[in-house]
Amino acid sequence: MAMIADEIEKLIKEDLPGADVRIEDLRGDGDHYAAHVIYEGFRGKSRIQQHQMVYKSLKGRMGGELHALALQTGLPD
Repeated sequence: MAMIADEIEKLIKEDLPGADVRIEDLRGDGDHYAAHVIYEGFRGKSRIQQHQMVYKSLKGRMGGELHALALQTGLPD
């Protein structure tokens, strides 16, 4: 079963409070998403560490309920 964008956003925001999260359904199929996550807590972290934090927030759903996620992370201006 595919995940909906709102559920992905909710999971990320629960683990990364205060994050600015934008989710796009890339194909309109509910199975391929892009996530843009801006979060102060990424400060001092490598891009890999930032992505690991986001994937951790998805609580093991990657590869199952969530088939593909293109991820962009960054710090607030």
